[in-house]
Amino acid sequence: MSKSNKPVVWGLFAAGGTLTAFVTPVLVVLTLLAATGHVPALLAYDRMHAFAAQWIGKAALFGIVFLWQIPHFLAIAWLYREDYARAGLPLLPVVEPDGRSTGRQSVAFAAALLPMSLTPARSAPAAAGR
Repeated sequence: MSKSNKPVVWGLFAAGGTLTAFVTPVLVVLTLLAATGHVPALLAYDRMHAFAAQWIGKAALFGIVFLWQIPHFLAIAWLYREDYARAGLPLLPVVEPDGRSTGRQSVAFAAALLPMSLTPARSAPAAAGR
């Protein structure tokens, strides 16, 4: 496998690393707050329960899980494409080994996941009647 010298590739790599560097500490702080009983209002049980009880909550949760699993599966399939090829499984990274289709599919589903993942934040306060 050759290394890339394209700025787009390194830019996306840096953006992903930067995002991870900021998101991980936030998740640690939220976990510690939740463990001590200090839950942010948006993540409170009553709001999440009210949100999941509505049809839009069910649809949003289904959409998040569905849209998340495609890029996740394609990333794993890309990492293990040689193993899948030896096993004779015709996955997308095996059928088209250049990776363009796999990349396009992953980016498309990840782009669709972004607005879907914001649906609970926009709808949960209204669902709890606040």
